[in-house]
Amino acid sequence: MTQKAIFYHAGCSVCIDAERQIAAALDPARFDVEIVHLGNDRARIADAEAAGVASVPALVIGGAPLHINFGASLADVKGAA
Repeated sequence: MTQKAIFYHAGCSVCIDAERQIAAALDPARFDVEIVHLGNDRARIADAEAAGVASVPALVIGGAPLHINFGASLADVKGAA
């Protein structure tokens, strides 16, 4: 059985690099990875906040947010309409 992992990002270069190197490196036999581009799917910002995401890129595994690097704060992402 795989564990859900959600990779949140905003499309910046830091986020794209993290997606390519981190999210893509997770073993698909262990993790069901969902990629969420918050710039394109703004309705998911509330999900990211509820999961404890403070900045992107971030990976949420088992309900724990892992902040990978600082691309943008979630407040900045929310403000970018």
